[in-house]
Amino acid sequence: MSVLELLSDLITNSWVYIIISCIGAYLISSVNTSIIVTAIVKHEDIRKMGSGNAGFTNVLRCVGKVPAIITFVGDFLKGVISILIPFILTFNWDSTDKQMQREILMYLAGLFAVLGHMFPIYYKFKGGKGVVTTASVIIMTDWRVLIIELIIFAVFFILTKTISKCSLLCAFFYPFATAGIRLLDSSASFPTLSPISLTTPMFIICVFTITFIIGLSIIIKHKDNIRRILNGTEKKITSKN
Repeated sequence: MSVLELLSDLITNSWVYIIISCIGAYLISSVNTSIIVTAIVKHEDIRKMGSGNAGFTNVLRCVGKVPAIITFVGDFLKGVISILIPFILTFNWDSTDKQMQREILMYLAGLFAVLGHMFPIYYKFKGGKGVVTTASVIIMTDWRVLIIELIIFAVFFILTKTISKCSLLCAFFYPFATAGIRLLDSSASFPTLSPISLTTPMFIICVFTITFIIGLSIIIKHKDNIRRILNGTEKKITSKN
């Protein structure tokens, strides 16, 4: 089945699942943990503090470690719950074509989870940068890619001590790591522990496109960080921090 036939069948026969998965993921992820936690602890809006970002790193710098941990857990759970929606809906899909459709549906839900975190409907579409939520989407769609991303993050964090630089690099490599792992899945001689018994080039292009959009969205959301990096004014995470 070609990618057009695959997508056509998915849209025609499972459009309700697409709507439930995407809208559900967006609405769930629009609940911003950092805004809620900061309002409770500091009685302030995290978007008016520090860098102005409604996310884990800004909470760590401006509010404290415990609120930052709570923020991290909340942002991480968004992706987990969002991906579980299409997974549960399609639990009985067992053929190879249906497995690929399930994977596409899960990646789409992941995309809307990240967009919900970035542009939350409950907070005038001003949210975080989606890094932690994307990490949970990665582990739910393909944990092998998360290992690659964590290695990239760890190595460059040791070298730079700057979370934004590491996040940007991970966002850039995300679609390529995804495509690379899925390409290895298509080789029967390579044991990759794939959730799908067989992948096709068209399927790889499809998931690459979705993950490319996620990665690009993260990079665009980091535009202020990129400006500060180029100016040499981006803050680092020190041992004291």
